[in-house]
Amino acid sequence: MNIRLQIIVAIILIIALCVIVNMIRKKRLELRYALAWLIVGVGTLVLDCFPILTTKLAKLIGVASPINMLFFLGFCFSLLIIFVLTVAISRVSIRMKQLTQELALYEKKVNDELKNR
Repeated sequence: MNIRLQIIVAIILIIALCVIVNMIRKKRLELRYALAWLIVGVGTLVLDCFPILTTKLAKLIGVASPINMLFFLGFCFSLLIIFVLTVAISRVSIRMKQLTQELALYEKKVNDELKNR
């Protein structure tokens, strides 16, 4: 990779990391969901600044081509994010069901009290 492309990628990554940190600061994004993106952003920035690490890491893992290793790691990261979001949606769905049931019970109680007056 030539140095110009490395600089462009580094600038884009730094801007993306700043946007994520700003969203966390403004409470538009929770830290627990953004943490994975921050780790990947910093990791990608390190691999961009030191491309020899990508080659050494690929050889260490036993992958023939460094780009194949990056695609595989990206795929694994995507699966991890999908799993975490699925768990979060499941929790919200369960909590929503509980709140709906509690609200229905409170409404029934209020309606019963109004009828008994």
